[in-house]
Amino acid sequence: MENEVKLTAGAMVTLGIAVSALIVMPYIQVSDVKPPEGLKPYTSAQLRGRSVYIANGCVYCHSQQPRDRSFAPADAERGWGRVSVPGDYYYDNPHLLGSMRTGPDLFNIGVRQPSMDWNLGHLYQPRAYVPGSIMPSYPFLFEVKDKADPDEVVVKLPPDYQPQNKVVVARPEAVDLVKYLQGMNHTYPILPPEPKGGAAPKAGQ
Repeated sequence: MENEVKLTAGAMVTLGIAVSALIVMPYIQVSDVKPPEGLKPYTSAQLRGRSVYIANGCVYCHSQQPRDRSFAPADAERGWGRVSVPGDYYYDNPHLLGSMRTGPDLFNIGVRQPSMDWNLGHLYQPRAYVPGSIMPSYPFLFEVKDKADPDEVVVKLPPDYQPQNKVVVARPEAVDLVKYLQGMNHTYPILPPEPKGGAAPKAGQ
């Protein structure tokens, strides 16, 4: 009986330490984070596109968190941008950090690929733009028609992938998804937080 009590107590202490280290302390550290000056809230179209991103499982293959050079030098060499900070995710709910990199990190995809045409075409047929890509195509986000309506967005595909005598039209979900991707631009400067309990030190101090 005494051993059972010790075992239970040890398990509870271990659980308490794990919860404190993995949940409580990180929450305290970021609970007062403010959005960086250059970060803008999502537009309604970007929020809809974010929902499409989640619904199609993009987070399973793409991350949104470039890491420090000392931890992962390849992130910087690939041109994925500066290291992310907690404030970058101020408007994200839920966060879509991702843990897999089957595809490239998308933290700054809006800078690397700002074109609506490129992104729509890439969603329709990735291998038309990135030979050998293993990314799945998303034809259900598009419609192949004889003629597009005036208010529809026509996808400009390379000649080899353009349906003969047809046009590929992006559904609203595809357009919203691309607007979400275009909004991923985290090139604004990040200033270090002011030290707690006093003003920031002056230059030269």
